[in-house]
Amino acid sequence: MKTYSVVIVEDHVLLSQAIGGLVDSFDRFKVSYLCKNGEELITRLQENSKTPDIVLMDINMPLMNGIETTTWISEHYPNIDVIGLSIEEDERTIIQMLRAGAKGYLMKDVEKSVLEMALNEVVTNGFYHSKHVTNILIGSLNGKGSSGMKLKENEIEFMRLVCTEMTYKEIADKMCLSPKTIDGYRDALFEKLDVKNRIGLVIYAIKNKIYLP
Repeated sequence: MKTYSVVIVEDHVLLSQAIGGLVDSFDRFKVSYLCKNGEELITRLQENSKTPDIVLMDINMPLMNGIETTTWISEHYPNIDVIGLSIEEDERTIIQMLRAGAKGYLMKDVEKSVLEMALNEVVTNGFYHSKHVTNILIGSLNGKGSSGMKLKENEIEFMRLVCTEMTYKEIADKMCLSPKTIDGYRDALFEKLDVKNRIGLVIYAIKNKIYLP
């Protein structure tokens, strides 16, 4: 049975070592070396004649981040499969990483069994996408991702007022609408933006520059 070589790129040494220990416990995989950032990885790749089969890539790193490094690998070492491994659940970050050439994207708190499955899926099928990432990809292809959501003018006005200290009744008065209509706006946006409460609406509005605090 072939053993596949894995390199881990992670700026937190203890976490890098812990992930390496997990990978080494898998039958088909062996860690070749650890790197602290993209620049170190590039140096190691250029110094070694043998390239790894898979790189587990952190996103937020000093000197050269995961997206930049994955783009470089895709251009110079297309035979290396990159899997993003991060704490970032942001939709835009995930899509940028996949567009850069990553064959999968995992959270750092992933179960050991899922990590092993992802590695096996990548070497066997060429990619691994969790249900969460698949939904993001489908939304991106359909133009329905929440980061690119098209809101109506009245919804945008409502979102801006939600970010103030006004009650829903006061928002209804401000917009010259009935409280029932405002409740309808709220509930529709909960579903459209996949949030559960007013705090979720505020976070979305700030994140997407609908409201500038």
